[in-house]
Order: sequence, then structure tokens, then C-alpha cells
Amino acid sequence: MTQHRSDHGYEKDDVEDDEDDVLEWADQVMATVAAEVRRRRKELRWSAQDLADKCEEIGHPIPRNVIANMESGRRSNLPLVDVMVLAQALNTPPICLIYPVGYIDDVQRLPLQHPTSTLNALSWFTGEGAALGTDNDMLRYFRAHQAAEEQLRNAQGDEEYARYHAETAPNADRKAEALRTQAHAAQEAATAKSRLRRVRAFIRKDGVTPPYLWPDLAAEIDPPGTDPNTTEEIDL
Repeated sequence: MTQHRSDHGYEKDDVEDDEDDVLEWADQVMATVAAEVRRRRKELRWSAQDLADKCEEIGHPIPRNVIANMESGRRSNLPLVDVMVLAQALNTPPICLIYPVGYIDDVQRLPLQHPTSTLNALSWFTGEGAALGTDNDMLRYFRAHQAAEEQLRNAQGDEEYARYHAETAPNADRKAEALRTQAHAAQEAATAKSRLRRVRAFIRKDGVTPPYLWPDLAAEIDPPGTDPNTTEEIDL
């Protein structure tokens, strides 16, 4: 049986008000994007034709009149692909056209919701919010993988730098200090490798291919006999 809002105490006027809120919210989202496109275009001192030419260079033409109609509010829709191409043309992340942090204080994430800060809305959209209420384990795994890779690269660089200073130290005190730094960096590298192993194991357990690792690093991180580019499940 189809349930209507009136079945739960909602009257017809309430439904119409909600529909109006949805339309108003959609208009606000589009107006925000249009205003940010215009602001960024002006910042670059481009005409609408300049921006249209740039979009065509990218491979997704957006004619000058379409851009002008969007900025003036005469365009009734704005496809996501256009937002992506406009962002690339304007050399800004697409999310910053939707949630222009610093240029708008508050936005409405969804219809029927109270406004929140633009930064909070951006974090929600990108999955960085602490209380998403959704299943986003794989997103966290891949971000943890990226963080561990960065930690490993930094630690290896620090270790190499300290090793050089230990070998070229002018006295025993400087050498001892460099060796302590080298040992600390080596421990950081070992910790990062351990994190990579755990994260990659969890990713494989969910049947997903882990991010690519260079063969020499993959040989250290992945279990013996494991193809780095497989979704083979392993015991945790």
C-alpha cells in the first residue's frame, strides 16, 4: 500500500511547502555555483568567451551563451559534467564551486535542513565528516593507505638524509646525533610499512584491489606470492 504524508499527519499544504523548499534549495545550489563561476572568471580577468574557449580545449564545449545564461540565472539546470569541466577550466576543485569556502558563510546541505558552515558541508560532501552515518570503510582504507605511503616516503627520505650526515659528520657528537635521527626515521618507516600491510589486507578482504605499489615496495609489503594487483583474500 502506498503511504502518503497525510497518513502520518501531514496535510496537503505541508507537502506543497516541502516541495517549495526542495525547489528553493535546488535553485540556491545552482545560484551558488553560478556565482562562484562568475567570481572566479572575473578574478582571472576572463570573458565568458574566454571560459567557453577553455572548456572547448578540455574537450567538453560549453558555449558562451550557456555560461552567460547560467551566471545570470536564466539557465534552468546545471549538469554535473559541466561543473567538473568549468572547475578544471577555472583551475579550482569542483567541490569549491559547490561549496566556496571563505566566500559564503553558511549553506544548506540538503532541503529541509538547517544551514551549516560551508566548510562542514564540504567535509560532508567529500566524506571527511566524522559523523557521516554511512558505510564508508573503503574510503577510509584508501585514505589510510595514502597517509601511510606518505609517511613511508617522508621517513625514508629522513633516514637517507640522516645517514648521509652520519657518514660526513665532522665529530663524534654530530655523528651520534645523526645516527639517533636515522634510527628514529627507520622506526617511522617500519611503522608505515606495518600500516600499509594491515590496510591492504583489509582492502583485499573486502574483494577490492589495493592501490598500486612499485614492485620493490610491494615485495616488502604484500605477502609472499601475492600479486599486488589482485583481490585475493588473505587471513587477517
